[in-house]
Amino acid sequence: MNAFITSVQSVVEIVLVIALGYILRRNGKLGDSFKGNISYLIMNIALPLSIFVSVLTYLTRAKLLNLSSGLVFAAASFAVSYILAYLITKIFKIRVGRRGTFINMFVNANTIFIGLPLNQALFGAKSMPYFLIYYVMNTISTWAIGVFFISADDPTKDKSDKQAFNWKKLLPMPLVGFLISLVFLLLAIPVPAWVTTTFSMVGGIVTPMSLIYIGIILADAGLKSIHFDRDSILALVGRFIIAPAVMITILKLFGGNMPQLESSTLIIQAAAPGLAVLPILVGQSHGDVEYATNVVTTSTVLFIIVVPILMQII
Repeated sequence: MNAFITSVQSVVEIVLVIALGYILRRNGKLGDSFKGNISYLIMNIALPLSIFVSVLTYLTRAKLLNLSSGLVFAAASFAVSYILAYLITKIFKIRVGRRGTFINMFVNANTIFIGLPLNQALFGAKSMPYFLIYYVMNTISTWAIGVFFISADDPTKDKSDKQAFNWKKLLPMPLVGFLISLVFLLLAIPVPAWVTTTFSMVGGIVTPMSLIYIGIILADAGLKSIHFDRDSILALVGRFIIAPAVMITILKLFGGNMPQLESSTLIIQAAAPGLAVLPILVGQSHGDVEYATNVVTTSTVLFIIVVPILMQII
């Protein structure tokens, strides 16, 4: 019961900050330029610095070796989820233009703008190394595999037209920050205290600004646009029930010696809402943007209910 109450309180805190962004956006106080600028600031400056400091603060070379099993379990859960998502698109005949959205909604989570602040609210900063495990696998999954399904689902695309994969997308700045921090960690390169303090100060804006950004996204999508058709319900079931169930099953079968904090982090991240950038990616491939926006919005709203329930289960 205590875990349920704590998770509800943490979700309420998150929702209040999201509501702040929503209200300010609806009242015209946060313009389009702010939306773009804050996204850039978070993704390219604050988050990489936050990850850099977190790795050097909470990881050692010995702990890093222990985390390798978590990477394997996370990779396995993504692989199984892709297979299940693909089979469901065939069984239920998800139409062209929605299939890429459905598969990505099923498999890949919004680890940055919701997964990160949620994890810190529920488990604290000590869970950051475990969050990074899921973040790395989610990033690789999204940009190496997920975008392929979206591109292949373009209803206007000539099937004979083959585009070269943009490998630069595999190295977003947060992942670069993680890789650089690993170099400093493995080579035991000292970092001056004033640098760590400065990086921590800038990195500290990630959580509140991320939540305000989500509020802006919700304001733009409009809460009245939320609806539940068959394809949306199937995608939400995949995101909130099947994906975490896959992770729980894998950890139950093979992760017997895993720390409770690590397993809880991986399970919660597996149930985070859909990617905030999904409608943008779908729009670039001429897919069903309305469907993509709806499932992202509904998953963002429904996670308020899902998280306390999942916390009680784990």
